[in-house]
Amino acid sequence: MMGLRFYLCFLVLFTTLFISTHSLGHLCLPEEHVALFIFGDSLFDAGNNNYINTTTDYQANYEPYGKNFFKYSSGRYSDGRIIPDFIAEFAKLSFITPYLHPGYHQYTDGANFASAGAGALVETRQGMVIDLKTQLSYFKNFERLLSEKLDDAEAKTLLSRAVYLINIGANDYVVPFTRNSSIFQSYSQKEYVDMVIGNLTFVIKEIYKEGGRKFGFLNLAPLGCLPLGRALNSGKTNECKHELTALAKLHNKALTEVLHNLENELNGFRYSIADTYTILSERINNPLKYGFKEGYIACCGIGPYKGINSCGGKRSVKEYELCENASEYVFFDTVHPSEKANQQFAELMWSGTPNVTGPYNLKALFEHK
Repeated sequence: MMGLRFYLCFLVLFTTLFISTHSLGHLCLPEEHVALFIFGDSLFDAGNNNYINTTTDYQANYEPYGKNFFKYSSGRYSDGRIIPDFIAEFAKLSFITPYLHPGYHQYTDGANFASAGAGALVETRQGMVIDLKTQLSYFKNFERLLSEKLDDAEAKTLLSRAVYLINIGANDYVVPFTRNSSIFQSYSQKEYVDMVIGNLTFVIKEIYKEGGRKFGFLNLAPLGCLPLGRALNSGKTNECKHELTALAKLHNKALTEVLHNLENELNGFRYSIADTYTILSERINNPLKYGFKEGYIACCGIGPYKGINSCGGKRSVKEYELCENASEYVFFDTVHPSEKANQQFAELMWSGTPNVTGPYNLKALFEHK
């Protein structure tokens, strides 16, 4: 059976190449293949914002971003690879291409829909980024394209075997503090968190309706203890912005509850959630233990803790300072981890024990057929 399948796939590919190099043709789904679909914000954006009408405030396609691995600025918010790059490597996939990349063609490997600056709420940086619900609409467009390239049974198999990696919410909570918003005069903290979690839950259920069964999540970092959060609290030495961190804790509690409920409600729903809050807190407070020299201050930026978002000098603040060795820092810029930190996070997400990544780790989800 395997020999016949290989022959038929080869025949389709051989025929397609000779008919037309521009023809859509049909792809064959490799045996036991597991695709990766990525949704979220700048922790996961591999360059989608390069292709939308936005400003450099929400782009990272300029130096020094990317310089320590790619040797050019691909649009990733790090000095090198980001978490989804490592997950793809562990899963023996190519780096997952940004969905909006003009040369996108890795249909059977999945797609990256993430957008720097995005939130679960449409109103978060509206018009400047690709919010989560719009990312969902891109996924549904991808599905239609996929149906032109695979037969119905194979497309259904690809979507049900795939892992859906989602990281969202931080921008929904950070933006009101950076813009002096009065949103928390209109909503209690719990009401606001419920709106964020409600939008995320809607998207999860929509992906489930389209065939998705295996999901990977990160909970939120201690937002007030990032260089940005400390800079917002610059009058207090080494102190976190506790109001921000309190929102992250509320979000994490609500997310845990929702995922547990979905597991009981949706047949076949499996998930992994990595405890980013604890993983990052440990590295911020004990950098030497994890191979870093600095946990509070970013490698690239300006101001207190280099917490002003100026890395690269192309945003509203032009002045910035850059460290000599990003691998010594937990943070590359004001909120984004260095490549070294991203690798550590990805390794824990991939094969971590239930106390840091559970109830499944990502390796278990990829292996589950």
